[in-house]
Amino acid sequence: MQSFDAMGTTVTVELQPGRTATGVRRLFDHVEQVCSRFLTQSELSELNASPASPAELSPLLADIFSVAQDLRRWTDRLVDPAMGGLVSAWGYDKTFPSVVDLANPPTDLEASSWWHIEGSTLWKARGLSFDLGGIAKGWTADIAVELGLASIVNAGGDLRSNHADTEVDIEDPWGNIVATVPVGRRALATSSVTRRRWKVAGRDAHHLIDPRTGAPASTPILSATVVCDRAVMAEAGAKAVLLHGEDGLSWADDQEWIDGALAVWNDGSVYATGSMEAIAV
Repeated sequence: MQSFDAMGTTVTVELQPGRTATGVRRLFDHVEQVCSRFLTQSELSELNASPASPAELSPLLADIFSVAQDLRRWTDRLVDPAMGGLVSAWGYDKTFPSVVDLANPPTDLEASSWWHIEGSTLWKARGLSFDLGGIAKGWTADIAVELGLASIVNAGGDLRSNHADTEVDIEDPWGNIVATVPVGRRALATSSVTRRRWKVAGRDAHHLIDPRTGAPASTPILSATVVCDRAVMAEAGAKAVLLHGEDGLSWADDQEWIDGALAVWNDGSVYATGSMEAIAV
């Protein structure tokens, strides 16, 4: 196993004998240079800063936006990269180690989130700002494995595997292993509201914005884990379970593209869908 830092997280890879992580590292670096909202010269930052619509995107960015458009539809519009402006307004407007507490919450939460992509052409509402962080991370893990650059890639909890015997231990927010999930040649992602927290007007805030309220999600679920065919799908599914709250697992059970889901509640209880293959610990 080898590890490196990219996209604000630690990426761990398992390689075939004699291979190095150079190809995976270059792929993550390249996608970050295109998709980061924190790099002023990235293609995404230039798109966010431009009032022009429509805009022509590079093949890489267009592919990620096309995937994001599908995921937005599959998650009932709950997982939407158009929350970038709201994430920034709530204080996450720089890389997380530099985020500071805010004295007051934002007041203007009514901005339009309309956008659409066809091919390489993207239309968006004026002033719309995107955040592709989680989607780009999962997408890159998928591509790295699909290109044969690594057999397993774990990008900060977004994992894609090409090993039949891959198993993943699931931890609750207090560091206790609550289950072991046989992933095999599939993907798994965990999303949590207990990480990347700061204060706004003296109250806890986090990065998971609920499009229905324009504010950090209020949910009884502290963390959600989802298994899918691809890491980018699992990333979106886990966020949607959190955002659906007490109905999250029943929603996940109805989705054909989700193989299983597990959630840790705010009282420490652990629940899973009937389809979730997991070994309780």
